[in-house]
Amino acid sequence: MSNAGTVSANQLELAPGAAIPLIGLGTWPLVGPEATDAVTRGIANGYRHVDTAEKYGNEDAVGEGIRRAGIDRAELWVTSKLSLAGHARSAVRTVYGEALKRMGLVYLDLFLIHWPNPQLDRYVETCAGLQDLVDDGLLRAWGVSNFKPTHLDRVAAEGLKPAVNQVQVDPHHLQRSQLEHHAARGIATAAYSPLGRAGAFLDHPAVTGPAAAYGKTPAQVVLRWHLDSGRVAVPKSASDARQRENLDVFDFALTDSECAAIDALDTGAGPRLDADEYGH
Repeated sequence: MSNAGTVSANQLELAPGAAIPLIGLGTWPLVGPEATDAVTRGIANGYRHVDTAEKYGNEDAVGEGIRRAGIDRAELWVTSKLSLAGHARSAVRTVYGEALKRMGLVYLDLFLIHWPNPQLDRYVETCAGLQDLVDDGLLRAWGVSNFKPTHLDRVAAEGLKPAVNQVQVDPHHLQRSQLEHHAARGIATAAYSPLGRAGAFLDHPAVTGPAAAYGKTPAQVVLRWHLDSGRVAVPKSASDARQRENLDVFDFALTDSECAAIDALDTGAGPRLDADEYGH
């Protein structure tokens, strides 16, 4: 389990007064009215954590969905991510302001570097720029996405600590050494694609067995596995039924042996994209 902060029933404390809901609404690859509608309905269905990114091309649509939901901004956790244009300490404040303008928001709860882009060799100074935003009271927490342990070590060497690293994790892509590194550095893990892409693991007895025992779907069992392992999970869904299903995971818990059986489904495969080779 991550030692990044205190886990409550449905939140993880990243910093004093900043607790991220454990289930987030992923929005890629939704754009335009479809993204707006999914976010508005997602909030109505109970989501209080919405995840977007500059690269998704939907920050404006997500912001419109938040406005249409008519909920108090303080009740929501909103995450976005910067791309190449933000890779410089001097650029972070500008791209942050542009993201806020696109979304029609006054602040974000969490702002991430989407990819380390090591060929630029600017991710460490970009982390410093994100810390500047937090220090100035403009941003609640900052983090990274797709950072390997080597990238995290370089950031730590400069005295900087991201609150979160958002990476691909599912039962077939457990990334054990990555998760162990997060735990050692007190960095929370947020899992994107937490249910894989139509993952065959959903039909495995390690998943279907607990699903039958608890009266849940296989997808709910896998999401519960993430939570019981101390991770935030950010599944994407545009359907009302699936949105409600993804949130209905707080009335049961897996045993240690059930979690271990799902852990054992790991194939040892790395993420789909190599952060030393891919980025934007």
